[in-house]
Amino acid sequence: MIILRLAWRNIWRHPRRSGLTIAAIAFAAALLVFIITLQLGSYDMMIDNNLKVLTGHFQVQRVGYLDKPKMRSTIAQAQPLAEELRQINGILEMAVRANGFALAASDERTYGVQVIGVETAYEGKLSTIPGRIQSGQFLSSDNAQELIIGEALARNLKVKVGDELTLLGSGHDGSIAAAVLPIVGIFNSGLSEIDRGLIEMPLTTFQDIFSMGNAAHVLVGMVDNLDALEMVLAQVRTKIPSTLVVLDWNSLVPGLRQIIQADMVNGWFMYGCLILIVTFSILNTFLMAVLERTREFGVMLALGTKPLFIGKLVMLESLFLSLLGLGIGLAIGTAITLYFYVYGFSYPGMEEMGAEFGLTDAVTPQLSLLAFTLGPTLILLFTMIASLYPALRIRILKPVDAMKSV
Repeated sequence: MIILRLAWRNIWRHPRRSGLTIAAIAFAAALLVFIITLQLGSYDMMIDNNLKVLTGHFQVQRVGYLDKPKMRSTIAQAQPLAEELRQINGILEMAVRANGFALAASDERTYGVQVIGVETAYEGKLSTIPGRIQSGQFLSSDNAQELIIGEALARNLKVKVGDELTLLGSGHDGSIAAAVLPIVGIFNSGLSEIDRGLIEMPLTTFQDIFSMGNAAHVLVGMVDNLDALEMVLAQVRTKIPSTLVVLDWNSLVPGLRQIIQADMVNGWFMYGCLILIVTFSILNTFLMAVLERTREFGVMLALGTKPLFIGKLVMLESLFLSLLGLGIGLAIGTAITLYFYVYGFSYPGMEEMGAEFGLTDAVTPQLSLLAFTLGPTLILLFTMIASLYPALRIRILKPVDAMKSV
């Protein structure tokens, strides 16, 4: 079509100006592609770093246990149920845990602590604690008569690996739960509230001490892909009795979602400012292109060209410029994103923090169609809106006055 050839020719009448406009659009598009993928990837990292300490991606509990974690609110035959749920496609790992509270006493001090019974064979795939043992070792087996404690708690109790702790609590049946167990490991989870108040012991040992039988309190699960979590949970719900409930990480740690949402609002405010700056700079370019061609447009109108045709021509010129800039920017942004997807993006001090607390030491950008296309789409939308004003201005031109323009 002749209008396409005219639009393409016109944008190169001033190659320097067109080049600068394309470069501005390309820079904004590349920056948005990389920053958005990096921001979404940082949320995935934040979720993993928080949930891999203890919470997991989801948990199966008795109805009401989350609000009132009573010792009697148990899951009967928890381990066979966990084994059945491990067969669901998409579940990375499942583990059974039993929770209790007790007084932990050393030779010098006594503290109230949370006690968790864990399946030693599966806990390493669900929690970072087994890999954060600072001295000693992790629990050897489900039947071992031993425990591990947080670093801050060990310091407060003035104990070390090899010392014994006396535990005194209340059992599932109301009886007194008491035991004297040796400390085989001291961990540093990176979370002070856990390090100063948590003890872990083998699940079978916990069940014996707290008179639990084969029952437990929660089944903790991790999935391969968080985006598919709801589909996995739908399958889990079909395999559990009505007395149990499945809770995702958002229900278990509601504050984490709020932090992410607050950060996302701040991020989109900055993106909006960037897009507006680019939009106004492009509007200025488009407007200058129309003003300096006023006489040309007047001649075209005098020769019988309809204002609608000229308006379409200006819009096509804007579209070509935008698409060229967005194409270049998308290619550059994608290349940068793929590089950091392979090698990871690390903020200053992030590697040291990751090494100290066993957290992820680099952000991996999120590769998704939405992350790649959202920024360029918004830029295209705003630039086309900006080009409407110069195009509509042509409708008020009068051929005689326009031809007199210098």
